[in-house]
Amino acid sequence: MRGLRHRIAVNAERLVRSLETRPGRRVAESVSAEILPLAEACRFLEREAAGLLAPRRLGRRGRPLWLFGVEAEVRREPVGAVLIVGPSNYPLLLPGVQAVQALAAGNRVLVKPAPGCGAPMVLLGEWLEEAGLPPGLFRVLDESAGAVAEAIAAGIDKLVLTGSADTGRAVAEQLARHLVPSTMELSGNDAVFVLPGAEVEQVARALAFGLRLNGSATCIAPRRVFVPRGMAAGLEDALVRQAAAIPQVPVPLPTRRRVATLARDAVAEGARALGNVPEDEDPAMTPLILADARPGMALLREEIFAPVLSLVPVHDMEEALEAAAQSPYALGASVFGPVAQARELAGRIDAGTVTINDLIVPTADPRLPFGGRHASGWGVTRGAEGLLEMTQVKTVSVRRGRLRPHFDAPRESDDALMLAALRLFHGGPGTRTGALRRMLRAVRGRSRN
Repeated sequence: MRGLRHRIAVNAERLVRSLETRPGRRVAESVSAEILPLAEACRFLEREAAGLLAPRRLGRRGRPLWLFGVEAEVRREPVGAVLIVGPSNYPLLLPGVQAVQALAAGNRVLVKPAPGCGAPMVLLGEWLEEAGLPPGLFRVLDESAGAVAEAIAAGIDKLVLTGSADTGRAVAEQLARHLVPSTMELSGNDAVFVLPGAEVEQVARALAFGLRLNGSATCIAPRRVFVPRGMAAGLEDALVRQAAAIPQVPVPLPTRRRVATLARDAVAEGARALGNVPEDEDPAMTPLILADARPGMALLREEIFAPVLSLVPVHDMEEALEAAAQSPYALGASVFGPVAQARELAGRIDAGTVTINDLIVPTADPRLPFGGRHASGWGVTRGAEGLLEMTQVKTVSVRRGRLRPHFDAPRESDDALMLAALRLFHGGPGTRTGALRRMLRAVRGRSRN
C-alpha cells in the first residue's frame, strides 16, 4: 500500500490526464475529489488493515459457564475473487478504494470500468505490480456491458457495484442465480434540512458547491432542500446569487431530456423554475433551481445526475422528515443549523450518511464507511467496515482438558439437570437458590448412575 500511495503522489499528473473524460474538471478538482482521497485510503490501510484483519481471540468474559475449557477466536479470511463494477462519475476514487480494500483483505480483484473510464484503473494496475503485487491479482476487464455477465458466469465470489438503482436490480438478479453476495452503492436523491438558526448565506454557498462539484454528477449531491417557510425567500435569493457564478456543464442528452420533462411537470404542479429548463439543442446546462416544490413531485423521487435543486418550504422539521421519507432513496443527507439540534435531527434521518453544516466533503474521510439504504443499495465500502466486507468470517473453537460430559449417552437425570441449569443461569433472584439445589441433586444422581 505504501508503494502504491507513493506512486499515486509522484505520478498525480498522469492520473489527472487519465481523468480527462470527466467534463469541465479542473486539475485541482480531480486531485481533491479523487486522487488525494485515494491516497488517504491507502494510508488508512497501511495503518489499520493488519489489526482489523488479525484473528480476534475471545476471552473468558461473556463465555457461558457450561462452555468451561473452550477457547474461541474469530478469523477474517478473503472471499476469493471480487468483481468491482465502477461508475463514470468518479472513475478513479470509487473503484480504486474498493480495489485496494479487496486486495488488502487478500482477494483477487477484477475491475470492470464504466465505458471510456478504464485509463485510471490501468495505471493503478501498473503501479500495484511495480509496488510488489503478484501478477494476476488485479485485472482490468473490458468496458463493454457484457463483461459483468461474463465474469459472473465464469465465477466470482463477491461483487461490488456503484451505479444506478436500475443497474443494481439487473445485476442483483444475475447474482441471485449464482448465490453470489454483493455490496451495492446505488442512486441517491439527497435531502438537505435547514434548521431555524442556520446561516442562510452559508447554506446557499454549500448548495452551490454541491451543484458545481463534478458537474453535480455526485451520488450525494443535494437535490431536495427542506427549509422553514419563514426562511425560504431568503435562501432562494442567496442561492440564486451563488448559482449565477456556476458555469455551464455538459450533460448527456437523455439526462437533459429527463430533467426537462420532470421540471416542466413540477412547474405544472405549482413549482417555480429559477433558471432555464434545458433544451435539446443545448449540450450544456446551467444550474436549475425549482422553488415551492412539493415532496410528491416526480423530480424529488428520481435519481438525477445534473445540476438541479428543489426548494421545499415546510412548517417544521417533523414535516420535513415526513416529506423526505417519500423518496425511495436514502443515501446521504445534510443538516444545517445549531449543532445540538442538528445532531438530534441527524439521529432521526433515514440515510446511510449525514453531514452537519457541510456537504459531501466529510464523507471522504477514509475512516468512515459509506453506503445507502432502501433503493440506494446495501452494504458499505470504505473504512474498517468496508474492509471487513471484503472478508468472510470463520470461527475456531478449541476445547482444553479431557472432560466431555456431552459425549455421554443421555440419562434420566439429564432433564432435571438441564432445567435446573437454565434457571440457575437465567432465572430471577427468587429462583436461583432452588435451582442450585436441584442442579446439585441432579449432578449427584448423574454421578451415581
